[in-house]
Amino acid sequence: MPHDFMPGLAGVPAAKSAISDVDGTRGVLEYRGIRVEELCQHSSFLETSYLLLFGRLPTAPELAQWVDDVTHHRRIKFRIVDLLKVMPEHGHPMDALQAAVAALGMFYPGRNVKDVANNYWSAVRLIAKLPTIVAAWARLRRGDEYIPPRDDLPFSDNFLYMLTETVPHPLWSEVFDDCLILHAEHTMNASTFAGMVTASTLADPYTVVASSIGALKGPLHGGANEEVVMMLREIGSPAQARATVEARLQGKHKLMGFGHRVYKVKDPRATVLQDLCMRLFNVCGTSPLYEVAVAVEQLAGERLTDKGIYPNVDFYSGIIYDKMGIEVDLFTPLFAMARVSGWLAHWLEQLRENKLYRPDQIYSGEHDRHYVPIDKR
Repeated sequence: MPHDFMPGLAGVPAAKSAISDVDGTRGVLEYRGIRVEELCQHSSFLETSYLLLFGRLPTAPELAQWVDDVTHHRRIKFRIVDLLKVMPEHGHPMDALQAAVAALGMFYPGRNVKDVANNYWSAVRLIAKLPTIVAAWARLRRGDEYIPPRDDLPFSDNFLYMLTETVPHPLWSEVFDDCLILHAEHTMNASTFAGMVTASTLADPYTVVASSIGALKGPLHGGANEEVVMMLREIGSPAQARATVEARLQGKHKLMGFGHRVYKVKDPRATVLQDLCMRLFNVCGTSPLYEVAVAVEQLAGERLTDKGIYPNVDFYSGIIYDKMGIEVDLFTPLFAMARVSGWLAHWLEQLRENKLYRPDQIYSGEHDRHYVPIDKR
């Protein structure tokens, strides 16, 4: 086999980008040159989305206009609601989200991706409407009525309101908004690459985002945060952590929420999320899952740090959502709600000098075979 074949394209640059950067050795993640910790401390998800999409922090009037545009495009067509109503209630929310996002493209013009103004409004609609779709599905599948968005509520407050019909505690909204910032972008990951391949065909942005959602669903990508919470629930208590960690490592099974293709130290997002856990618990009481998670991280540290395997973004995010009462299978859709900003940023960047993705392959099959009639096989 030729030496230049890299399974999974590991380490093979597929694009040049000025959107985000990761230093896996130092544990640094930057959006447009600004460290993600600083954005969590000072920015908001919508301001961070503007930064990702347009390359700079907005002025006060620009931010006000951007927030206003997103706020007034949160509603979804009644036919989208009807579509969600007829889907199997036991289906995965990521499937419902992917179908609804693809359907959005049928209601809004987006095929002319050379139209700058139209691209702007496509980005506005996708960032604005994904939370509405996620919240609507979460309620409709239980037989509850969909709750329309409220224009008087900020982005994160509004989502939690649409989910529960209750205006959330301010701390919940702050923590949730920081979670969205942390998940908004992460260089050339699998879902971003999937979206860029689709975008390179000059497909409309709704199709691009639907492609990215499909890639994000898998347990090796966005779906990992669901797996973490299920693992922690299975362990049950800190006292049981050692037996589970040892069994998984001896059986060569993956310890969910650990390891990353890029980071060789603790994921900086995991560090921020752990701090957010403590902020939340100081007001709302602790979570038994967190106690288990701390024990698992300590035990894994004894066995895995020499291999450069540390907690990643998935390890603590699910604990926060679980404490907020959000169902486990909604965790990955929350990831998509945030990451749509990064996907769209890469889409806009790629359109400037687009080239169709058409990689080669290494053929490993036979040659010069002949058809054998069925009676002679």
